[in-house]
Amino acid sequence: MDSTGAEHLLNVVDVEATCWAGSPPRGQTGEIIEIGLTVVDLAAGERLARHRVLVRPARSRVSAFCTELTGLTQDEVEGGLSFAEACRLLAAGHDAGIRPWASWGDYDRDQFTRQCRAAGVPYPFGRFHTNAKAVFTGAYGLRKRPGMAQALRLAELPLEGRHHRGEDDAWNIAALVLRLAADGAWPHPSEQRENQRP
Repeated sequence: MDSTGAEHLLNVVDVEATCWAGSPPRGQTGEIIEIGLTVVDLAAGERLARHRVLVRPARSRVSAFCTELTGLTQDEVEGGLSFAEACRLLAAGHDAGIRPWASWGDYDRDQFTRQCRAAGVPYPFGRFHTNAKAVFTGAYGLRKRPGMAQALRLAELPLEGRHHRGEDDAWNIAALVLRLAADGAWPHPSEQRENQRP
């Protein structure tokens, strides 16, 4: 272990994407518009930092439905980074390529995979991803995988901030990760090698 304890750090990521009440309008597709990232120190049992990256969509617009769900508006995301710039920031500024990461379910990982392929942008994350929803489901002996808000209630943790806001959701998911780690249920880094890079 080095003096910084960097090998105990984990990025918890949650994304929000353009969405609609029904099918996307013709010519549009769901794109990431916000990336929430919380850095967790698993050894210390602490959330160290929270970050928010706004992303400017290239092939879609923020619908009224999306604004109602996330609070994000078209004007707000217009001031964001391009998707390629956001991926470079994750890799360079948040050690995404070398630090293990987690998300609530596989949606976030799958969305990055799809969008990177479509945009010809290098995938910013490394090989070690953990589906926190699956770990929580197993640890609590549930038959059905719960949403994040339900999991917080089951774990008797508060929902902080606004649900469906990437920065706040990542912060809340990080609290669940730390609860799992405190209970000895979070997988050891050696067990994460099965989660291969897409």
